[in-house]
Amino acid sequence: MTDTTWCPDLAQFAGPKYLALAHALRDAVREGRLNEGVKLPPVRELAWRIGVTPGTVARAYTIGTDEGLLEAAVGRGTFVAARAPRLGPSQPLHIERPEPDAQGRGPVDLRSPQLPDVGQSAALAEAMVRVSTQIGSDWLEYPSLRRDKPLREALAAWLQGRVLGAFDADEIVPAHGGQSAMNLVLQCCLRGDRPIVFAEELAYPGFRHAARLNRAEMVPVAMDEHGMRADALDAACRRHGGRILFLTPEAQNPTTVRMPLARREEIVAVARAHDLQIIEDDCYSVPGGAEPSLRALAPERVWHVTSLSKSVSAGLRMGFIVTPRGMGEAGRLTAQHSFFGLARPLTDIVTDLLVSGRAAELRDRVNAVYARRLTTAVNALGRYDLSWQPGLSFLWLRLPIGWRASTFAREAEGAGVLIRSADEYALQDGHAPNAVRIAVAAGVSEERYAAALATLARLLARPPGDLPV
Repeated sequence: MTDTTWCPDLAQFAGPKYLALAHALRDAVREGRLNEGVKLPPVRELAWRIGVTPGTVARAYTIGTDEGLLEAAVGRGTFVAARAPRLGPSQPLHIERPEPDAQGRGPVDLRSPQLPDVGQSAALAEAMVRVSTQIGSDWLEYPSLRRDKPLREALAAWLQGRVLGAFDADEIVPAHGGQSAMNLVLQCCLRGDRPIVFAEELAYPGFRHAARLNRAEMVPVAMDEHGMRADALDAACRRHGGRILFLTPEAQNPTTVRMPLARREEIVAVARAHDLQIIEDDCYSVPGGAEPSLRALAPERVWHVTSLSKSVSAGLRMGFIVTPRGMGEAGRLTAQHSFFGLARPLTDIVTDLLVSGRAAELRDRVNAVYARRLTTAVNALGRYDLSWQPGLSFLWLRLPIGWRASTFAREAEGAGVLIRSADEYALQDGHAPNAVRIAVAAGVSEERYAAALATLARLLARPPGDLPV
């Protein structure tokens, strides 16, 4: 891969400079003046060459990356992508688990939390049998907007105990998992060719994917020890405009931060001042959370998204939205137009699990396993700069001096442990701290899980300068 001295003339393009630069990038790639694999100038260098701000170049690079023309590698730069543009983010949303060897062993995967089987397999089989006895001619028809009301009522009951403000089944929108739910909200709320959405500067990669699919531009907002800063959000709104805010106040992914009530109230005040809609991601729901949700603080503008993937079964693909007041019908219409409603087998099986109480039993058993595994992780790594929450299924480790996140992740992989670097959560040209996220692996034995954590502890104690050559 080679560097380029590419220096476009923006005078030939109308409109804002960042869009003009994005047009120039497209033309240069299509006409062969920027070839596949060429490294583009760093943001600040190109900004100096053409007389614009670094933010202008960063926004243009982001558009090019979203469109598949460019690829960004944190720490290495931005490159012209392969000729066949790729859809989706550079990092896959769904992480394929490594195949075990002939002895049933392989790398211990701590990249994404793994649910333990605490009876889900049997519970699903039993539910399927019960549902099969109720199949009638109505299964031959497309699902209607009202046919899923028993499921919505069961989902509303499932949320009892969460501080979400007043709502009922009419403000529930079922979806194919949390990611699908976020896409539905964007489809409900976004307008224009390149709408602006805001997110924490370190954020779940699925936010970027959802924004890209809806042709939205993602703008990162600075964080501190309490989560997103309200003053930074206000400044971003004044500079960029914007329509939607993605936020994870209960268990920020990846940093584990729980946003205090005062900060939640500040964020809501900014959202009201700039008329932002808020997507509140609560898929990593922490048991026992007592703070009012953003939905409770601003029920007129918060779309609360959650799912059963982290507590019952990821394979069911059951997510749902608690919409702002009066927006349930609009949300369900959007779902109907997108995929004609959820399949009857799915809605009936999930309703059975919820109404029978089996889903709640499974959730409690899963949480008990997570609690034990989390204790094991804290005991193994607690001497380091570690953040976690009771009941949460991942931890955030800020690395000691001598380690870089990418290097540590590579060394861990070489030792048979897979983890995720902070780079994977940073937005385009954003700052990635020297940290890694470690998930709770409940899909392997206690012994293998403890051994994997011990491996990480040994690596942490021996920075690269101390490693054998």
